[in-house]
Amino acid sequence: MSKIDRMRESLATLQPQSLEIIDDSAKHIGHGGFMADGSHYRVIIVSSQFGGKAVMARHRMVYAALGDMMKADIHALNIEARTPEEEKQAS
Repeated sequence: MSKIDRMRESLATLQPQSLEIIDDSAKHIGHGGFMADGSHYRVIIVSSQFGGKAVMARHRMVYAALGDMMKADIHALNIEARTPEEEKQAS
């Protein structure tokens, strides 16, 4: 299973209405933490579970869902975590 598939499976616990995972690793060749099989990711996730939560709390929820992947498989993670209402306003 690819890292992105594992990430998608782990983030399913947040019951996302939408989830996009982008591998930005190629932009970081030569940078510390670079891994050829992926190390730098961007996650755009929309979930009602983020309602009433501050940005940092949302990020902690994503980190917790990814668990051990944050320790070994992911060097850098850019997170956009929104509620469905926020997503509608952004459109």
